[in-house]
Amino acid sequence: MEYEIKDLRLAEEGQHRIEWAARSMPVLNKIKEKWQKEKPLRGLRIAACLHVTSETANLMQTLKAGGAEVRLAASNPLSTQDEVAASLVRHDRIPVFAIKGEDQKSYYRHLEKALGHRPVITMDDGADLVSTLHQQKTELLASVIGGTEETTTGVIRLRSMAEHKVLAYPIIAVNDALTKHLFDNRYGTGQSTIDGILRCTNILLAGLTVVVCGYGWCGKGVASRARGAGARVIICEVDPLKAMEALMDGFQVMALAEAARVGDVFITVTGNKNVIRAEHFRRMKDGAIIANAGHFNVEIDLPSLKTLARSRRQLRPFVEEFRLPGGRRLFVLAEGRLINLSAAEGHPAMVMDMSFANQALSVLYLKQHGQELKKQVYPVPEDIDREIARLKLESMGIRIDRLTAEQKKYLKSWQEGT
Repeated sequence: MEYEIKDLRLAEEGQHRIEWAARSMPVLNKIKEKWQKEKPLRGLRIAACLHVTSETANLMQTLKAGGAEVRLAASNPLSTQDEVAASLVRHDRIPVFAIKGEDQKSYYRHLEKALGHRPVITMDDGADLVSTLHQQKTELLASVIGGTEETTTGVIRLRSMAEHKVLAYPIIAVNDALTKHLFDNRYGTGQSTIDGILRCTNILLAGLTVVVCGYGWCGKGVASRARGAGARVIICEVDPLKAMEALMDGFQVMALAEAARVGDVFITVTGNKNVIRAEHFRRMKDGAIIANAGHFNVEIDLPSLKTLARSRRQLRPFVEEFRLPGGRRLFVLAEGRLINLSAAEGHPAMVMDMSFANQALSVLYLKQHGQELKKQVYPVPEDIDREIARLKLESMGIRIDRLTAEQKKYLKSWQEGT
């Protein structure tokens, strides 16, 4: 079996981590148990480009239990858990192409390896796999019936491809499922981002000023968790509606040029490039910490910072010091890559349970209906979204009310009023 990982001897440790995550993924486990018997994905070739974590491993096991032939590559050079990759290869016989800290050349070689079995379904987190397929492996496009996309940044890229009429097959935007972005993006990103920052810096957030750039679902989660840790939180936004929402949620809102002077910790969560730029670096105070929780490492303008800096040095794992003229020091975490997956373990398994249940059921939907869909980006079908929420509540021992026949009739009528 072909694979490229760090060390197969890490497999036992990886298996323990995968088992630990599985304890908090009851919805995915239910799907796995059902698929183990029915094999609804028998013979389906899937190429996956996802963060290689213990939670992702449970998704890969579920797909294989359903009969799929899966290949997995990392969607970020720093997010791979090498012991998990080793376990998937040794214990599950799943080809994995991912090594934590791999260079750019290796990263894209691994994407091509994941496409090596001529997939009919793609699973992406950031759209790098889809982009590679459309630009370097066009001869494989004819056999692909559909794909899924995990994150906001990837959905943006894919919608642009669809708009420009270059998207060659339908994609389901898993990120847009309510059981994904309302929970994974908000609670998962919120907690894991703070976790990553604390792990690599060991700072105390209480009393510090944290500047969060972007107030989408991920930004809301980060801001909420930073405030919960005792920080004063400033929100920087370009969207007036989101800025107003942040203000009414009790946060201070200001332009980044102003916030740059007072912030102690800066966190980008926008999905855009060069959010923090040279003019902001010049205004930051000595000791400012800069981290990114957006998918790609383009939100912090690192080339400009490198040009401004007189010297650079690594102080701690994932902490690089940039010394500017005049002696000011700025600290960039994890090379500007996803802080929660580079310096920590990513989202907790409990929230990834719903996200990956969406992935699994969307793959089955594509197998059943992919040939009927147009070459565009689709939402997760509402019945899948609601079924996942129902199963999650059920697994937590929570019961909710149901509409009575009278209430259903009332909601569908127009005659009855005051």
